[in-house]
Amino acid sequence: EKPVIRDLSLTVEPGHMVAIVGPTGAGKTTLVNLLMRFYEIDSGKIAINGRSIADINKDDLRAGIGMVLQDTWLFEGTIAENIAYGAGRDVSMDEVVAAAKKAQAHSFIRHLPQGYDTVVKAEGSNLSQGERQLLTIARAFISRPDILILDEATSSVDTRTEAVIQEAMERLRKGRTSFVIAHRLSTIRSADVILVLEDGDVVEQGSHEELLAAQGAYAKLHALQFEE
Repeated sequence: EKPVIRDLSLTVEPGHMVAIVGPTGAGKTTLVNLLMRFYEIDSGKIAINGRSIADINKDDLRAGIGMVLQDTWLFEGTIAENIAYGAGRDVSMDEVVAAAKKAQAHSFIRHLPQGYDTVVKAEGSNLSQGERQLLTIARAFISRPDILILDEATSSVDTRTEAVIQEAMERLRKGRTSFVIAHRLSTIRSADVILVLEDGDVVEQGSHEELLAAQGAYAKLHALQFEE
């Protein structure tokens, strides 16, 4: 019953990257949930290509949006089935392999006991965190979304795996409109727009250079991470 996000006004150009930063509880995930219509807005409008998302069937809306989240979700089935799940259509084995290659997952899959036919245990317990993340990126590739939502947290993987995941995500973002929930500011310097959220308010909006020059909330966050 209390407003979560107030006075947000934003236009995103096709193919642009929007980074969303701010402390825990600032409203970053809420913004994503509104875009996906997991929550409905009680005032204002969210539109895609000029059409209000309230007028778009939820299944159709979500079919055009790919998500790679910090918490990976895999089911008990083969590696190939887990990747193909993102398509929402019948896909060939060639398409599955092509998506895995784009996501940098092909090399580790080849070394599994049964390759693409290896069965994923409950919640992917027989795979590492980094391997699970690469599979969800492959799943996003095969779904061919127009819009991407990326929670780019890689805090629980080693440095080498993080670099592989970041490279796969950059490839996935190419040519697509993306919303990135950013945890490490070093990964979003190239964002077209950075939104800085605090308690549901957008306190700053601009590019990395503009926000550093403004010496406000973003510059403080940046200095804090840089010192760490």
